[in-house]
Amino acid sequence: MILNSKGQVTIPSALRTKFNLHEGDDVEVIEVDGTLRIVRSDNAPTRGRRLVDRIRGTADSKEVEGMSTDEIMELLRGDRPER
Repeated sequence: MILNSKGQVTIPSALRTKFNLHEGDDVEVIEVDGTLRIVRSDNAPTRGRRLVDRIRGTADSKEVEGMSTDEIMELLRGDRPER
């Protein structure tokens, strides 16, 4: 890996997959016994929690009352349910 002018490196895809790292995940670089380590931030919300927080409050109960799951998904994410 090459450190760029902003002090950034790219974590190889295989390692991101192996350690379940995704764009936007909160990580820290720490020093342990003279070695740098990349670790998940202890207080960082999980990816699932961030997704829930992002869509929470985007529709109220009156808007979704009587709607199917597919219709709610379309409302929240713009998905088109297969028919």
